[in-house]
Amino acid sequence: MENSVGPEIVHSLAADGLAVGYDQREIIHDLSVRIPTGRITVIVGANACGKSTLLKTLARLLKPSRGSVLLDGKSIQSIPTREVATKLGLLPQSPTAPEGITVADLVGRGRYPRTRWIRQWTKTDDEAVAAAMTSTDVLSIADRPIDELSGGQRQRVWIAMALAQETDILLLDEPTTFLDLTHQFEVLDLLVDLNKQHERTIVLVLHDLNQACRFGDHLIAMKDGAIVCEGNPSEVITEEVVQDIFGLAVKVIPDPVAGTPMVVPLGRHTTRTDRPQDTPPPTDAASAARESGSGNAWPASAEAAAGSRGAGSGASVGAASDSLAAQALAASAAASGICRPSDR
Repeated sequence: MENSVGPEIVHSLAADGLAVGYDQREIIHDLSVRIPTGRITVIVGANACGKSTLLKTLARLLKPSRGSVLLDGKSIQSIPTREVATKLGLLPQSPTAPEGITVADLVGRGRYPRTRWIRQWTKTDDEAVAAAMTSTDVLSIADRPIDELSGGQRQRVWIAMALAQETDILLLDEPTTFLDLTHQFEVLDLLVDLNKQHERTIVLVLHDLNQACRFGDHLIAMKDGAIVCEGNPSEVITEEVVQDIFGLAVKVIPDPVAGTPMVVPLGRHTTRTDRPQDTPPPTDAASAARESGSGNAWPASAEAAAGSRGAGSGASVGAASDSLAAQALAASAAASGICRPSDR
């Protein structure tokens, strides 16, 4: 009889009626959500809205006071820890490694959930670790200590360790924090590759809304411990929603590269009406004064103050600098009763 291979198991993750808090203070209130399988979900929201708390609860690091997290339809609290670790991997916000540990050793620790005292390290483990390091482009630095790596390299190594677990679900808490722009995009591009190549379900917390829109398939917007809305980026990131969850007035326009929503904050000092928009910013105080023209009385008053100061106390202002800008600055400082920057 021909052996038939059954369909690959796709693990599901959901929350039902969650209430979670710290020190008697409830952070998440009656929250229910189902994470789309095989897609990238990004949780967004203001600081202290409950994003990381939700992620930690989904990963079973926090126990809810009410409700439950469901892994494959079963309460995650009822599933043995080692079994959970074979289905779900987590990269916390600020992971720490033992001093002096090498890249290969750290990534190898991702195999811990799949080893037993009766099952020692095998060729399968070697292959899994090598595959994880190849996917994250850290194989060439396998023998280097973690302490010697850049921030972007470290983050890729931590992701490699999570990949070595060979889990179908990967949770990441702010994986781009403290990384420069290049390394941020390297990490996010890597997550997209992992999602496309292996159909992994990826859930991450991000602060950058434009990155969330560009790299996320499904967004969850949170405020005060509750989900305000969820869906694809164009449904979630609107001017009204951003105003609601961040208290910030914005314009949402199409990203010129990806076509996804791009958030442009307005702020209080968005437009400059005191100079032509096609003119580069002035380089010193004097040129700034000249560009301001009659709409700003500062240049005239500054010159007058400088002249008055020079008449009353000799050439102290003139000695500071021959430039009009320095004279104006010194006169303004004297009028305000404060020292010049050069005297501090």
